[in-house]
Amino acid sequence: MRKYFLLIVATSACFTFVISCNNSSTKSETAPLDTASARGLSVQFIDNAVKPGDNFFMFANGKWYDTATILPTESRAGARIEMDVVAKADIKSILEETAAAKSTAGTIEQKVGDLYAAGMDTARIEKLGYDPIKPILQQIDTIKDTKGLLQFVAQQTTENNGSLIGVYVAADDKNSSQNMLALYQSGIGLPDRDYYFKTDAATQTVVNSYKNYIQTLFKLTGDDSAAAARKTTVVYNLEKQLAESHSTNVELRNVQANYNKIAVADLDKKMPGIGWSSLLTDMHLKTDSLNIGQADKYYSTLNGLLKTIKLDTWKTYLRVHAISNAAFALSSPFVNASFEYNDKTLSGQKLMKPRWEIIYNVIDGTIGEALGEIYVKKYFSDAAKKKMLELVNNLQKAFEIRINKLDWMGDSSKQKAIAKLHSFTKKIAFPDKWRDYSNVTINRDDFYASIVSASKNAYQYNANKIGKPVDRTEWGMTPQTNNAYNNPTLNEIVFPAGILQYPMFDINSDDALNYGGIGMVIGHEMTHGFDDQGAQYDKDGNLKNWWSKEDLEKFKAKEDLVIKLYSSFTVLDSMHINGRLTQGENTADIGGICIAYDAFKMTKQGQDTVKLQGYTPDQRFFLSFAQTWRKKITDEAMRQQVNTDPHSPGLYRVIGPLMNFTPFYNAFNVKEGDKYFVAEKDRIHIW
Repeated sequence: MRKYFLLIVATSACFTFVISCNNSSTKSETAPLDTASARGLSVQFIDNAVKPGDNFFMFANGKWYDTATILPTESRAGARIEMDVVAKADIKSILEETAAAKSTAGTIEQKVGDLYAAGMDTARIEKLGYDPIKPILQQIDTIKDTKGLLQFVAQQTTENNGSLIGVYVAADDKNSSQNMLALYQSGIGLPDRDYYFKTDAATQTVVNSYKNYIQTLFKLTGDDSAAAARKTTVVYNLEKQLAESHSTNVELRNVQANYNKIAVADLDKKMPGIGWSSLLTDMHLKTDSLNIGQADKYYSTLNGLLKTIKLDTWKTYLRVHAISNAAFALSSPFVNASFEYNDKTLSGQKLMKPRWEIIYNVIDGTIGEALGEIYVKKYFSDAAKKKMLELVNNLQKAFEIRINKLDWMGDSSKQKAIAKLHSFTKKIAFPDKWRDYSNVTINRDDFYASIVSASKNAYQYNANKIGKPVDRTEWGMTPQTNNAYNNPTLNEIVFPAGILQYPMFDINSDDALNYGGIGMVIGHEMTHGFDDQGAQYDKDGNLKNWWSKEDLEKFKAKEDLVIKLYSSFTVLDSMHINGRLTQGENTADIGGICIAYDAFKMTKQGQDTVKLQGYTPDQRFFLSFAQTWRKKITDEAMRQQVNTDPHSPGLYRVIGPLMNFTPFYNAFNVKEGDKYFVAEKDRIHIW
């Protein structure tokens, strides 16, 4: 599956620090901060009992960390959650207003408001139980053969209810101007293939919870306990066979190995058991070729299992996955069962989120740009977008200067790297043109049917792009999303409005805070274009080597240092970070802080020594960086993150880059003997 290079995902972690006013040798008067127009550092979080060189995360945030509480409806606490609280208050207001307004039929206000009203009509939803999906379950009962099985899978895929076949449409990795159909491994219900094979206690807790979830779904739809237990074993054993064929998360990082373009006619010959031509027709996908990411592993295995696994086993499997896919839209017993496994067990979340937030997430995932269009009109300013573009441009200039000064890269590779850097498409806050949802029918009296309509529209929207030129104005995130990403095939960096808020970004704050906050995010996303995966794409977004042989070898050697460093970090006492899985994000973090700092030093404040809130501009820059990453996280969520997430835990997203960055040492007088001191000759310098 296409993986955007995200700055932050739901499982990323952040931490806290403390700073001492006596840590800098710079002498200057302290200037007051104009709190009427700007928000500054959260100096109350700083723990001066911690030396910056021993743990800058806790130095900047220690007093916050010691007292912060993870809400029972969350699996983490921190700056990002606090940003979400602010944004969601605005979003909740929009949802309630549009639901009450009963706007003109066909408008985005009507669709957003009516979908929210339908989801909040719990009396109707409770009364229906699982009636909305009974026709689907009846379809499964009538399946007579493998052909019928695959027809059902195809039909459900068109409603975005995937199971055995994973599909997406994106720019062709080797011809980035054209869209192409791609397939990715699918079919399992646990977070990752390794969960089916690990035997440690923590993993077994997750496995047992998943089995209990499956069993509960069977019982809620009519099976007695004995039958439900038997069917659960059948489903789990089939999934385990599918999981054996899955590539690992590290293997999925190999973009060359996962690019396998093939003619559909040849695929039919290679895997006749699936019958690709008929399957694609049933999925409304018109193409003569596609990229099958894990062709010789997952799909070859599926082709064989369709012949050897009994039809009743497949039907049992499809039944529980159909129920699970719809659980969020059914009555409370189904919602509760999903929560117990997906949120409580996997993330350590103690209580379910409020109903309004659950429905907001449904809206965001189905007609999200409609909500986004309303959101940015009401809550985002053109001035903020202009300021953000200024920061992006400044970091781009700083990155070019850094590339030109690299001592390990030759002139030819430098020229191509700079050409790629200047080819970035910059997307800020919201799209220039909005998605059309005119084909979506939202009925406030029918929550499930409304979701199906929106899902079909989303699926067909993507299916219609196959074989057509890439629309480079399209966004992969909704404007209200608190995140950012780099898409290598479009060579673009994207910053939705949702992330452009304090403490990450504040149009009224001083440069140190903005460059240490959102500036690092910008540098991070730019660096993704030059990490272990992004560096394989040229300026046009094509998977094509543009490096000299010698420079590429040097780059890989530096990446190996990043892998080794982060693999040495431990969490939860004994778990090690997977340095290979996280190498792209770690490289982007290391590069991001360097680029942001250099851009900051180009500003007037960056060249000054005047203190604000007791700290020099450089100190404020690093403190801002650390405070935007403050986070506490449950053990369950941390464990899942380390197992499956390409981002390192927040503590090491702060410490890892800073222990390799000399200006940080200078700002806080970090010396040999401090815990995270690294001799200058051994510090990792890539970009």
